[in-house]
Amino acid sequence: MTVPNTALEIHLASRPDGYPAEENFAVAEVEVRHPADGEILVRNLYMSVDPYMRGRMNDVKSYVPPFQIGQALDGGAVGEVVESASPDFQVGDHVLHGKGWREYATVGADHAVKVDPDAAPLSAYLGVLGMPGITAYAGLLRVGEFKEGDVVFVSGAAGAVGAIVGQIAKLRGASKVIGSAGSPEKVKHLVEDLGFDAAFNYKDEGPVVKHLAELAPTGIDLYFDNVGGEHLEAAITLLRPFGHVVLCGAISQYNDTSAAAGPKNLSAAIGKRLTLRGMLANDHGDLRDEFLREVGGWIASGELRYTETVVEGGVRQAPSAFVGMLRGANTGKMLVKF
Repeated sequence: MTVPNTALEIHLASRPDGYPAEENFAVAEVEVRHPADGEILVRNLYMSVDPYMRGRMNDVKSYVPPFQIGQALDGGAVGEVVESASPDFQVGDHVLHGKGWREYATVGADHAVKVDPDAAPLSAYLGVLGMPGITAYAGLLRVGEFKEGDVVFVSGAAGAVGAIVGQIAKLRGASKVIGSAGSPEKVKHLVEDLGFDAAFNYKDEGPVVKHLAELAPTGIDLYFDNVGGEHLEAAITLLRPFGHVVLCGAISQYNDTSAAAGPKNLSAAIGKRLTLRGMLANDHGDLRDEFLREVGGWIASGELRYTETVVEGGVRQAPSAFVGMLRGANTGKMLVKF
């Protein structure tokens, strides 16, 4: 194919105050840079929008550097190699890399991974077989120290990570899996499509702890936290002694404009001897082969299902897809198709 001289990418125009808005982003036309030695040029086909990207829009120190105003954002993407200056990649290869939010990406060969479009749809490598999938797998089994027979509660359970957590827990022998979601349709999806034992709409009348206690009257053993705030407080109340909390995300607080109130009952973790542990997917790369083998097998057998919300229209749609994801517009993984 002919590579264009210029292409589009999305820049951070300003730092959001609260929820991001369209004016926080800018579409820029930039020169396509041909690869130098050890690099490849990729035509992106799908890109991911993820909750962690919201934190990178704030100018604060964190585990990953913040996005810079006037520069392109980045994140997971899959695409086709259209030029290669690396012996490890050929034109026509499909790769997973970290330079989304743009139509064409010049990527170091050591920062790209080949993916097989015949083994799974390309989009799956950004979701169930990508970062969200290994986050769910490592978070539940390694960080959460899941045991057969556990009662598991997953918040944000209809999202890219939570939906996989709940299904893996069931497949590994959980006695009960409970999920929370933000609409009746998502609750129905969790129970009828994904096999959760029970689920509730956290937007229904009454506190989260009331809904959770009704579904887990004898308590829970493991809480996989994608939401934080009131959900974490409710889980601490219902956790049995020596229970585990996987601190994966806190999407309920990402757009707060004032300091979030921490769980008021955190001191209960002392007497209950709870383990609360944060996690990042990048710490668990050694599980990748095991993860792909086990989860890939479940997908092939039909035992594990995954859902994608795909926004078409190319990179210009990335800002609206991102804002929509933060507001719960997605079921499963939110993606932008080029």
